Amino acid sequence: MAELLKYSLEFQINSSVGILYKRLSNPSGLAEWFADDVILNKKTYVFYWDGSEQNAKLLKKKENEFIRYKWEDTDDESFFEFLIQIDEMTSDIALIITDFAENEYEKEEQINLWEKQVESLKRAIGS
Repeated sequence: MAELLKYSLEFQINSSVGILYKRLSNPSGLAEWFADDVILNKKTYVFYWDGSEQNAKLLKKKENEFIRYKWEDTDDESFFEFLIQIDEMTSDIALIITDFAENEYEKEEQINLWEKQVESLKRAIGS
């Protein structure tokens, strides 16, 4: 199996940490920007898009700092993570998204998708 490409994207977000974390960690918050609908079933998040669904397990989280998910249909080391970083000097808030791609083409496609989704996130929180 080919080596996965790990990459991170950073977005400036004008929001409080608590409001941002809720949009990244709870089903109703995720449904506002990431998927059409999200249902939490024990520790499995079920994401719905245009009639299809995909399950993700919650791997790790630390309230108001980060949350890491893993798609259940992957058997590799990949995950996707939302990390909230606060600049000590300016108090600016950055959202750092870490994800994996199989190749450069897929990485570019995913980056474009993340950029669109983060625009939806910013609209959802009025950023």
